[in-house]
Amino acid sequence: MSILCGLPLLECVYCLACARWAWRRCLHTAGHDSETWGIATVEEFEPVPRLCRYILAVYEDDLRNPLWAPPGGYGIDPDWLIHRKTYEDTQGRAPPYILYLDHDHADIVVAIRGLNMAKESDYAVLLDNKLGKKKFDGGYVHNGLLKAAGWVLDAECEVLKELVEKYPSYTLTFAGHSLGSGVATLLAMVVVQNRDKLSNIERRRVRCYAVAPARCISLNLAVRYADVINSVVLQDDFLPRTATPLEDIFKSLFCLPCLLCLRCMRDTCIPEEKMLKDPRRLYAPGRLYHIVERKPFRMGRFPPVVRTAVPVDGRFEHIVLSCNATSDHAIIWIEKEAQRALDLMLEKDHTMQIPGKQRMERQETLARHGQEYKAALQRAVTLDVPLAYSPSTYGTFDEREGEENSQRSQEESSVDSSKKSKKNETWDELIERLFDKDESGHMLQKQPDNDD
Repeated sequence: MSILCGLPLLECVYCLACARWAWRRCLHTAGHDSETWGIATVEEFEPVPRLCRYILAVYEDDLRNPLWAPPGGYGIDPDWLIHRKTYEDTQGRAPPYILYLDHDHADIVVAIRGLNMAKESDYAVLLDNKLGKKKFDGGYVHNGLLKAAGWVLDAECEVLKELVEKYPSYTLTFAGHSLGSGVATLLAMVVVQNRDKLSNIERRRVRCYAVAPARCISLNLAVRYADVINSVVLQDDFLPRTATPLEDIFKSLFCLPCLLCLRCMRDTCIPEEKMLKDPRRLYAPGRLYHIVERKPFRMGRFPPVVRTAVPVDGRFEHIVLSCNATSDHAIIWIEKEAQRALDLMLEKDHTMQIPGKQRMERQETLARHGQEYKAALQRAVTLDVPLAYSPSTYGTFDEREGEENSQRSQEESSVDSSKKSKKNETWDELIERLFDKDESGHMLQKQPDNDD
């Protein structure tokens, strides 16, 4: 009798939980994610549309005769292209990419394309992600994306080293879209951790732009690397908000109601504080730039506004129920709206035309970013996020503190005795340490040590 009485009560609790979940989702809009963030400046957002066009150029077979170039072209000089790698070149170990020397902007660029839905190899990279499978620098990262980044690094390390030495004033930029954004993110992190392998390149010279990023690193890494990694999200894009591991989503296609049931109960019953303290939960990386162009209960697109912050809690945690959740993920739309947003910034602020004021704006941007970076780290410590310490001062846009940051990072890295033994390690030894290889030379995942 007690069992029969308990069944209606259990059903009521379940229905209330589902109703609460649906109510929260229906009322949540993309604007809520960034409503308290600051407004991005021209100086910091200027590279985004240009790097989006570089990523789009990876889809072309011949840059001298492009087939899908946006108005104004990709802005790439084919003579400055170092080389490009296709699926045949990467053997499916990584997405196609280009290595480009941008003399106009003093930049060495590695641009990586997004997911190709017709390629099984891309799914193999994306779905190789058991939570907690791969530990990196005190946090956790997406295992398949780290393996792809290792392949790219193994293939390009010597060329990158030569370019970094030949052009000491150039920045080294990794840019990618969707699947490529995760590869670019982990590339930047591995390079920062092993800067001595690229002629001791300063941390401030390394940067990453993850466009429509996948959730690929744990929260402590997302905050600590905010001085290097920048994520760009257009309005309702679903991927940065997809907290459920992607391999679980694909496995649940035949039982979608079961997935929705689990999501309802989890999102309703698990406190956000507990999710933040989960060291294996993955997030969108680095500093976030959110392009907002639609308003709740309003039709059509409005002039885009770019908001930016280094958030800890509320970091794109809720999927937005929107008809544009997938279209906002397209690199073509992101490039178009990013350029519109930059044009509007330039109309309001002519810093690019007045060098004196531009220098002042640059210093103000650096100061604001530094304050936000420290506040995010303090917030992470307050929330007991594991290992959310600062590896260096904020220096992405800094031109004066580069040597100081480099020395400080080297001193901190020298504290760890294991890193001392790796000082003279070659790139090949580094890659072999991260991954084993079989007899045919293919990358295999290396089993973590017991202390991991």
